[in-house]
Amino acid sequence: MTKKMMTGALLERGTLVLVEDDPDIRLMVADIFRGAGFKTHAFAYGQEGVEGVDRHRPEVVVVDLGLPDIDGFEVTRRIRNISNAYILILTASSHEMDTILALEAGADDYVTKPFRPRELRYRVEALLRRPRLRTDTTNLTGSSLDPQPAEDPAQEPADQAPYYLEHNGLQLHVATRTVRVDGRELVQLTASEFDLLHSFLVNGRVVQTKEDLAQGLRGGQGTDSLGRIQDDQVIQVHIANLRKKLGETAANPRWVETVHGFGYRLAAPMEDKD
Repeated sequence: MTKKMMTGALLERGTLVLVEDDPDIRLMVADIFRGAGFKTHAFAYGQEGVEGVDRHRPEVVVVDLGLPDIDGFEVTRRIRNISNAYILILTASSHEMDTILALEAGADDYVTKPFRPRELRYRVEALLRRPRLRTDTTNLTGSSLDPQPAEDPAQEPADQAPYYLEHNGLQLHVATRTVRVDGRELVQLTASEFDLLHSFLVNGRVVQTKEDLAQGLRGGQGTDSLGRIQDDQVIQVHIANLRKKLGETAANPRWVETVHGFGYRLAAPMEDKD
């Protein structure tokens, strides 16, 4: 019984799509993940990668920013429109703006070139350690690249008891991984944004540092000092993107409150602010 369950979990998380135009890096990265047990599909062009995601429905996508047809930012946006797979960016740039743009496009994490194979595997494994109730990677608005009507996010699966978290007019539906604000459907959150919001709702007014939040996204695993600097930047961008989608600001938070010098926490109930 245990062996069967382990095999099933491996199959469920065993598909990875790589989009990288440099043949040497593409071969190296593909070999890294195939050696780690992933069923890996590699593509040299951005549009091929988008179509590969739609066809293979991977759990993780690794995208290089510098592609010959369309850049990695646009590839990430297109993938995010059709898939809820985790997206890891490969970038040769150390510019903060490139990181911000990649995360704003829908990426979950990034690795700067040159990188060590162990670091790359670690980042992907960290993404996969996150608990995810939704494991399909079909179109977020349908089953293919052609848009279809979206399901009502307020409807939980019939075989599951309703489970949602609520605060200041926001409802986070755990089973369907959707969010409503004041009774209306919210724009889609990325996996990382959803997980951060879930963490705030679960922990309430307890302050969480950037390191706490980063470890939560990585499944509780720590990292070195260089990795912590990178993680801090990732968390800052994710928080900024989350606030933008929620329609709030750091100066007037309704859900995510900054505790200067410490971290973040859930904002106070609105009745407490009167």
